[in-house]
Amino acid sequence: MGQTMEQQFWRKLTGQRVSGDIAAEITRVLQRETDAGHALKVCIGTDSQVKGKDIEFATVIVFLRQGKGGFMYINSHTLRQAMSVKQRMLVEVGKSVEIAYALCPLFTAFNVDLEVHADINTNPAFKSNDALKEAMGYILGMGFVFKAKPNAFASSSCANKVVQ
Repeated sequence: MGQTMEQQFWRKLTGQRVSGDIAAEITRVLQRETDAGHALKVCIGTDSQVKGKDIEFATVIVFLRQGKGGFMYINSHTLRQAMSVKQRMLVEVGKSVEIAYALCPLFTAFNVDLEVHADINTNPAFKSNDALKEAMGYILGMGFVFKAKPNAFASSSCANKVVQ
């Protein structure tokens, strides 16, 4: 939405900004982690927070090293636009899928499993549940593994911490 992959500014959790293209950075990371013998899984998720008239979005690429912790990359973006909860949930999913789709060939080349996490509650009592079917259909339709709350830690825990 508006930004291309090259225009997005990514940073590490430490705040250190990624210089250059995120795909080049991810390629370096995958090579480094593979060379170190780490078994990886990647989870991509987005969360958002309404702050006055603005909606702040944070998309994360979370790398999990099997049995050895993990690390993540963060992209933040603010929109000034009124949206229903359902619209906001679907924009979150769209941002995650956009990144997953762009980086998927790298993860495939390095034989790394990829999941797309949606900050959507599976309990129908929650407003975000209105977007569950569409989000799940979109993510699965794009060929990605789908996770929703309570298993969507990339969006509901990692991205949530950064967007608050």
